[in-house]
Amino acid sequence: MSGRKAAPRRRDLIVVEGGAPGGPRPPQTPGKVWLTGAGPGDPDLMTVRAVRVLSRADVVVHDGLVSESILDLAPAAARRISVAKRKSRHTYAQEEINRLLVGLAREGLIVVRLKGGDPFIFGRGGEELEACRAAGIDCEVVPGITAALAASASAGAPLTHRESAQAVTFVTGHAAGEVEPDLDWPALARANHTVVIYMGVSTAGRIAARLIAAGRAPSTPALVVFRASRPDERRIPTRLGDLAEAAASDTGPALLVVGEAMSAALASLAPNPGLREERA
Repeated sequence: MSGRKAAPRRRDLIVVEGGAPGGPRPPQTPGKVWLTGAGPGDPDLMTVRAVRVLSRADVVVHDGLVSESILDLAPAAARRISVAKRKSRHTYAQEEINRLLVGLAREGLIVVRLKGGDPFIFGRGGEELEACRAAGIDCEVVPGITAALAASASAGAPLTHRESAQAVTFVTGHAAGEVEPDLDWPALARANHTVVIYMGVSTAGRIAARLIAAGRAPSTPALVVFRASRPDERRIPTRLGDLAEAAASDTGPALLVVGEAMSAALASLAPNPGLREERA
């Protein structure tokens, strides 16, 4: 058999896992998987290494949040396979993605698993790395700028500050199986502590209530950033007690940040005239 197969569809995953139809096809050179962070959305915030790795890809397995301008940095001949995930609507289950990466690498391909932000910050990169290692596939991680850093920078609101934020904690707004995450709420409720919540839009009300019940003041400054670093970024400086209302004011990916240092977002200036910044 000559040439490469077309990009696998869902029903082809079991075939891809074992190689070409009719049995394994030994590759000329061993394949490899690169777990690569694409950054928060702005191509200028990608690392030099990420761009270099992407430019050598045979196939790009990418998240839905990765923009076309970033995907266009891959070779024109590279296959693109979207494994987009949205809340309650997954194109591929995680186990299928794991098998897909392993199967493509066994064909001798350079596979770039392109993830928004950083692969190891709520990106399931750890699960994919474990799957590759278990299958004997060479896998390397390229870190990326996570959304919290981009949101903080654009708002001019530091995640840490000697006077108002001596600690920062990244948490997820939901856990496996759509259950409430098992978090240390009293620790998160301490003053002078920045809490960054990923994937927390739909649970913003419960998160705010938990923090307040654990002792965090409802007046604690907070910030909601939609589509961080993208041209249509929108940020809303607010308070913990109003976090749910601010989070529900838009659609799309958002980051919630709670902490005294977020008071600086009220004084920040929009970096471009098209940016929407509001007070809640």
